[in-house]
Formats: sequence, structure tokens, C-alpha cells
Amino acid sequence: MNTDRLTALAPGARSVLRIMSGLLFLEHGTQKFLYFPAGQFSGFGWTFSHPAAFAGIVELVCGALIALGLLTRPAAFLASGTMAVAYFLGHAPQGFWPANNMGDAAILYCFVFLYFVFAGPGPISLDAVLRRPKAG
Repeated sequence: MNTDRLTALAPGARSVLRIMSGLLFLEHGTQKFLYFPAGQFSGFGWTFSHPAAFAGIVELVCGALIALGLLTRPAAFLASGTMAVAYFLGHAPQGFWPANNMGDAAILYCFVFLYFVFAGPGPISLDAVLRRPKAG
């Protein structure tokens, strides 16, 4: 295995991980507020009757920002914190083991987004485009 080649591809892979994580996170927000995809929580966010509805705002806004790679670090910081709170308020009281309390996705989102706070968005991002020096 050529580890030098894999290392050279790592920044692009980081961008792909960011895009997919952001889109999956965004999906939770679109379900709560835009009724897509249809399911148990479709439209649930508009009631604002549960803390998960407020998390839906973060999922919608930060998910889009993270997927686009725009303001990635602050959006990822907010998303990571939201998922930590979601885990400890919504899942941990249901039992210790994340596989049993259905909190494994919240934990995974929390740490993936925390990674982007430190690692940045990668080269395929609006942040990278906006950082480039202007020619001329």
C-alpha cells in the first residue's frame, strides 16, 4: 500500500467527509421543518414543543453551512455542542450504552463535527474559495 499517495488524498477525503456529514445532518433539519423526507418526525420542528425542535434549527442551518464548507469551523462547533447536549439530555437517560439508547448517531456527529473545528473544511469548500488570493 502506498501511504504517500493516501496521505496526498487526505485533504480531499476530509472534504468528502464534511460534505456527506453536513448533508446527513441537514436531512434531520429538513425533515423537521420542510417535511422531507417523510417520516415520524416530519414537520415536528414547527411545534417548538420539544428541545429537539430547537436542535432542528441547528441541523438545518449548520448542516447546510457544513455541507457547503462555509463558516465551517463555527458551524461545526455549534453542531458538535448541540449533538453533545442532545446525547446527554435525550439519549443518556434511556440507558448507558449508546447502541441501546439510540444515541450513537448523536455521539458520532458530535465528534466528527468537533474534528472539523480543528481540521478545517478541506480544499473543496467555499471557505477555501473565499480564502484564495485574488488574481490580478
